[in-house]
Amino acid sequence: MQHRGVVNAAVASLAVVGVFLPVAVAAQLASGGAGQVTATLDRYCVACHNDRLRTAELSLEGLDLARIGDHAEVWETVVRRLRLQTMPPIGRPRPEAEVYDAVASELEAALDRHAADAPDPGRRPALHRLSRTEYQNAVRDLLALDHLPKEFDIGVMLPADNATSGFDNLADLLFVSPTLMERYLGAARKISRLAVGDSTMLPIVDTYQLDRNLIQDRHLEGMPLGTRGGTRVQTYLPLDGEYLITVEFPGAVRQESDLDVSVDGERVALLTVGRNPQQRGASGVFTFEAEPDVETRVPLQAGPRDITVAFLPRSAAASGGVVRSGRGGRGRQPSIASVIVSGPFGADGAGDTPSRQRIFSCRPGTGEASAVREACAREILATTARRAYRRPVSEEDITRLLPFYEQGVEEGGFERGIQRAIERVLVSPEFLFRIERDPADAATDEIYQVSELELASRLSFFLWASIPDDQLLELASAGRLREPGVLDEQVRRMLADPRAEALTTNFAEQWLFLRDIELKEPDAGYFPSFDENLRQAFRREMELFVDSVLRGDDSVLELLTAEHTFVNERLAKHYGIPHVFGSRFRRVELEEQSRRGLLGKGAILTLTSYANRTSPVLRGKWVLENLLSSPPPPPPPDVPALDETTDDGRPRSMREAMEQHRANPACASCHAQMDPLGFALENFDAIGRWRVLSETGNPIDASGQLPSGTSFEGPAGLRDQILASPDRFVTTVVDKLLMYALGRNIEAQDYPTIRSVVRDAARDQYQFATIVNGIVKSTPFQMRKAQS
Repeated sequence: MQHRGVVNAAVASLAVVGVFLPVAVAAQLASGGAGQVTATLDRYCVACHNDRLRTAELSLEGLDLARIGDHAEVWETVVRRLRLQTMPPIGRPRPEAEVYDAVASELEAALDRHAADAPDPGRRPALHRLSRTEYQNAVRDLLALDHLPKEFDIGVMLPADNATSGFDNLADLLFVSPTLMERYLGAARKISRLAVGDSTMLPIVDTYQLDRNLIQDRHLEGMPLGTRGGTRVQTYLPLDGEYLITVEFPGAVRQESDLDVSVDGERVALLTVGRNPQQRGASGVFTFEAEPDVETRVPLQAGPRDITVAFLPRSAAASGGVVRSGRGGRGRQPSIASVIVSGPFGADGAGDTPSRQRIFSCRPGTGEASAVREACAREILATTARRAYRRPVSEEDITRLLPFYEQGVEEGGFERGIQRAIERVLVSPEFLFRIERDPADAATDEIYQVSELELASRLSFFLWASIPDDQLLELASAGRLREPGVLDEQVRRMLADPRAEALTTNFAEQWLFLRDIELKEPDAGYFPSFDENLRQAFRREMELFVDSVLRGDDSVLELLTAEHTFVNERLAKHYGIPHVFGSRFRRVELEEQSRRGLLGKGAILTLTSYANRTSPVLRGKWVLENLLSSPPPPPPPDVPALDETTDDGRPRSMREAMEQHRANPACASCHAQMDPLGFALENFDAIGRWRVLSETGNPIDASGQLPSGTSFEGPAGLRDQILASPDRFVTTVVDKLLMYALGRNIEAQDYPTIRSVVRDAARDQYQFATIVNGIVKSTPFQMRKAQS
């Protein structure tokens, strides 16, 4: 069959280019670059990607380069494949590396010029529900409520959100069902009563269960010095009064031990356990009975409280016991199973909590006239609604809330009235949704600049995953946020604020799939040293490491190259790093190149493995998806399982098994991309320990070859290959960050923005703050397309 290709179409279109493109674009395409593009695509691509075959559902036949914007999505796909040099597949004729780069650059330049001439911010829904995390953070900042009690925990009261592309804040998946609305109503009632300090609330009963695989033989991070094991409970007590702290044990405590109970760093009780004598059973064998619960009653004030329960070491020798897990036990010394905080019993007032200070800007006395009390209520509700709705409030807004205040006053006085009104605020669409209204005179598909108040909300939910603070709202309300230098100053201020930790705990954890480490259960038969302490250390290391790069004014390339990490004694021993003692995490310099950056982190190496072995496929897929923005297609149906033994029963090495698997033509093309990347990490076992021998006892071959023919070896070699074109990795960072910032999937019209941000960041060594600024000032972040 004779394919028309893209050459003839391009030549024909160039003859009338003035009709379709601005003169500048036409001149660039006619200068010879377009000829190289069409010749290259016709020679290497159109044979498979034509109207008849439509390989991978893609056809380039007849596409008009002079009207590149008409098929921007197709051309952006071509650009990504060219940049990664994944096409044509291995075994087919392939162009030289210089040709790949030249053709991709020419297409990118044309697409970017089209985007500059016809800006398109993409579509965003007018209503964008807050995600569960954003709701929790908004409640925290609106009402000064942090570390909620268990039964007030947002994660318990509201269901998890849907997630796609790794993120749970994408508007299209944040539905509101009648069931979810009922959950919001219940949450609003509980939260408002806790914030105000409702004296009619029933006592709380909060149980904090410790993981059965947590080894408690030594001091744990965050616990008082001179203790071992135990747990820390950060909570928010509803009222002043007496609280009962109950400690449960997993079984018999075989030796007498002292248990320290402290609140806000001060000991409130010293309990002794392990005094039960051995009992002679029916068989004549002496056994220990299960340790009974111990409890203490403590008068505590309402508000945030830090409760710790831990053992005091019996001796220096005991406190230095070996950390070893049987995975079914808890180490060698007595341990705690759970801590229960219940109360208050005999409530003695609401106290002066941070939430009451935040809410009650005025406090009329009981004898005040009703007009004075209503004026105070109006002041409180205006301030609360302004923060909750992220805009100045009108008299109509207050009028809507007053009936709820008046109903509460009839039920239980002034504070009950405020509680009822706040309850209404918390279920208002103005709070639950980020609302962006098109101007009344905007035509369908008209591109316009969002208001400064809408920009303030976009900015705060991007950087803090929460509502704007008073300073940001005041600037937006006064129309000053877009003044020269003001937006830059606000971005710097917000990145330095502790609330910007959301970029680590919300954005980075979802981008890198770090939350999956909680679901991993390595097989105890293969990895008996894995325990809950190590899992927690993995996660804490990642939090500290990523935060040090993203908010430390560093280049994002440090995520791959950083010569430092954060470890405590448990993690240092796992990594083979000497001279690190104690539970405190501290920054250490890495001598081994293999441990540097994300590719050497135990959390990532564990979450990309199976329970009993490594997986080059999972690791390669993770690299493609999260570091190179090139996820492989899903596997075909009925893929055969990996054959891990030969016909005579001899175990295969992982490389041998994968080579045998890759011999299947249906599997070969994708595995040719993934497997070499995963093999480079084979020196790390399934829980991230370094090794030189495989499961079969043979030396590990950590070499790989890319589809381009480039060879590399080990984690350092893989890192060097990724960094050979640093723009590729930085493009992935910007891609993911822009998706998170916009709350929608990336579309074809966004790639020119991504390339622009990357180019600008390159001049500043790819600093994270520069990337954030680039996104904040970009078309999709600043602009909006009017809906019909």
